[in-house]
Amino acid sequence: MGALEDFGASARAFVEVVGRLAPDDLTLPGLGVWDVRALVGHTSRALSTVETYLAVGRQPVEIAEPVDYFLAALGAPAGTPQRAERDAAIAERGRQAGAELGDDPATAVAELAERVVGLVGRTPPDAPVATPAGTMRLSAYLPTRTLELTVHSLDTCRAVGVTPPPSLDVPVASTLGLLAAIAAHRPNRADLLLQLAGRGVAASAL
Repeated sequence: MGALEDFGASARAFVEVVGRLAPDDLTLPGLGVWDVRALVGHTSRALSTVETYLAVGRQPVEIAEPVDYFLAALGAPAGTPQRAERDAAIAERGRQAGAELGDDPATAVAELAERVVGLVGRTPPDAPVATPAGTMRLSAYLPTRTLELTVHSLDTCRAVGVTPPPSLDVPVASTLGLLAAIAAHRPNRADLLLQLAGRGVAASAL
């Protein structure tokens, strides 16, 4: 499948996951400092940022590949004040986005996904997307959104104790490929490889 198809599949899977949540699930611990509502809010930004960044207008392409985006976005190493400041800002944006989903997050997410997937389908693959890390082509940016939608859909399933839906199978497969490419650039890549190979080696997060 291509970037557009993978993105659409991950968006539909996210909609399905959120549609299964009960109202009480939203207040459960989600991920890190987030409850499930904030986690869903953060994940929804993988959709809304496509819409926002496409609207900025044409700019020269600065980042060519999805891997380059993540290497730029990771920025300062973990444990530094710069990384702590960045993580705090991400956490707050997630909480705000969760609150903005209102009393019916499932409907809000479904409407957002339908609108953004439709927009992507009408937009040329080489359209510029002005991300905070640098301007990219839409076709290169979409895999980064597929990764976010897929990983955080799985996070949401884990948080509420449900089995991930089969609709996540396709985006999970494509996301594994991108994560492997990112991992190849990390200092602990040998440990990550051994962990993936089932050798039981502890590895720090990407």
